[in-house]
Amino acid sequence: MSRILTRYLAREIYGATAIVLVAFLGLFAFFDFVNELDSVGKDGYMLYHAMVYVAMIQPGRVYELLPVAVLIGSLYALTTLARHSEITVMRASGLSTSRMLRVLGLIGSVFVVLTFVFGEYIAPPAESAAQQWRLTATNSTVSQKLHSGLWVKDGRLVVNVRTLLPDRTMEKVRIYSFDDDTSLAAISEADRGEYVREGFWRLTNVVQTRFLGDRTTVEVQPEFIWHSELTPEVLSVLMVVPERMSVGNLWAFVRHLRDNQQNAERYEIALWKKLVYPFAALVMIALALPFAFTHDRMGGVSVKVFLGVMMGVGFHLLNGLFSNLGVINSWSPALAALTPSALFLIAAAVMLYSVERR
Repeated sequence: MSRILTRYLAREIYGATAIVLVAFLGLFAFFDFVNELDSVGKDGYMLYHAMVYVAMIQPGRVYELLPVAVLIGSLYALTTLARHSEITVMRASGLSTSRMLRVLGLIGSVFVVLTFVFGEYIAPPAESAAQQWRLTATNSTVSQKLHSGLWVKDGRLVVNVRTLLPDRTMEKVRIYSFDDDTSLAAISEADRGEYVREGFWRLTNVVQTRFLGDRTTVEVQPEFIWHSELTPEVLSVLMVVPERMSVGNLWAFVRHLRDNQQNAERYEIALWKKLVYPFAALVMIALALPFAFTHDRMGGVSVKVFLGVMMGVGFHLLNGLFSNLGVINSWSPALAALTPSALFLIAAAVMLYSVERR
């Protein structure tokens, strides 16, 4: 009976969640497309470019919206079963609350895996490809908002990249080298930098100026192999926001910032969120369960689904709020990432306890 019950609940929850997710994706795709219309017709950016770009960023939307869809889908499925008295029959047949939670946890584990797969293996490359597609379509380059370009510290070197092309090659590279006394020892300028293998870049048309006490020397090289810890993945933070990066790339960039005594809080919070966020699906299913145990006929399924939408939006907003508060107030990255899910889990426990006492 346990397997039959699990399969039955899984079918209802998976079906409802899939419908909600498709509806959300359609809505957000429409908004994304409307937002892209402002750029259509400029710099060669055509309507089909916008359509392809919107399609390519949808895996990221799946990752963002899946826990919310799980909450609304589970809430709809469970309250529908409760309205038909099926939940009452299950409980009368000996299905305890703890056993129900175990069954829902088993069902929710599929959503946990699905969220992790999208967040780690599908959304990051899709987001990067979408940004490259958009940049290529508009014949644009990637650079920081600073007119001088991107600045990165690499040990005793400070690297300035004026522009980063969609294929992640660098143009107008300037490398400042400092000695043990933090005095400027040399400046190297190159027209282009290409990543050839792990730890090595090929710089072309290099002009190196060395400062030797009271004199300077200038050396010109058509090509120079530069050894550096910088990788295209580190530089790709310009093209993909931290929340859309993979755990591996985030960890590499956090380690790079730490090694160079730079502030890594924003990326540490994003890293913790990537690790914690998939488990939000379990919290959402637990939050839906108390609604299934209520037997008031006045509310109806529609009101409970509306409450689910409001709670889902609240969770989404709270996630972003605590990320920003964590950066502003220098909170522990783990605390900033875990707090929203912990608050909703406590709310689910309180609601379930209140329903059980009735």
